[in-house]
Amino acid sequence: MSRPFAPVFRRLRSGVVLGVSAACVAVGAGCGYRFTPRGSGLPEGMSTLCAPLFFNETAEPTLEALFTRFLRQELTRVGRLGQGPACDARVEGAVLSVWNQPTIVGNYFRVVASARLRLVNKDGQVVKETHVSGTEDYLLGTGDVLEAETNRQAALDRLAEMLMRDGFDRLTNAW
Repeated sequence: MSRPFAPVFRRLRSGVVLGVSAACVAVGAGCGYRFTPRGSGLPEGMSTLCAPLFFNETAEPTLEALFTRFLRQELTRVGRLGQGPACDARVEGAVLSVWNQPTIVGNYFRVVASARLRLVNKDGQVVKETHVSGTEDYLLGTGDVLEAETNRQAALDRLAEMLMRDGFDRLTNAW
């Protein structure tokens, strides 16, 4: 009895073997990629970080709580959040600016924000500092002020989360 699909399976099997071999060669050659857990790039002796309440240098109320919450959430996600005197260092933050601007697409606005993060050791010395900024678009809605403000707050939440994730990655890389 003949197998009509035998040549197809033979080619498929040889393609898989070739692909696995190429992957092994790339990994063995030291192609520059590395697999490390997030937040593992902190300086020597810093394993737990505290995140005190941010400073708010804007006229927008409660932004400091929003950005602090998302930084603490990121520290919790990577297993680095500490409390009290058990912290090896702290991440100090400041919300520097926030504003809205219209987009070229009708009925959409853009919220823009920037923040500063500092990694400070127990002695109070700034070990590393970074600035992050970004934008997030939101729909004004149908003309209802509450709907527009709800959409703006949701955009600020998304933006703060993205900026704190990016800021933490910047602080923990390049050591």
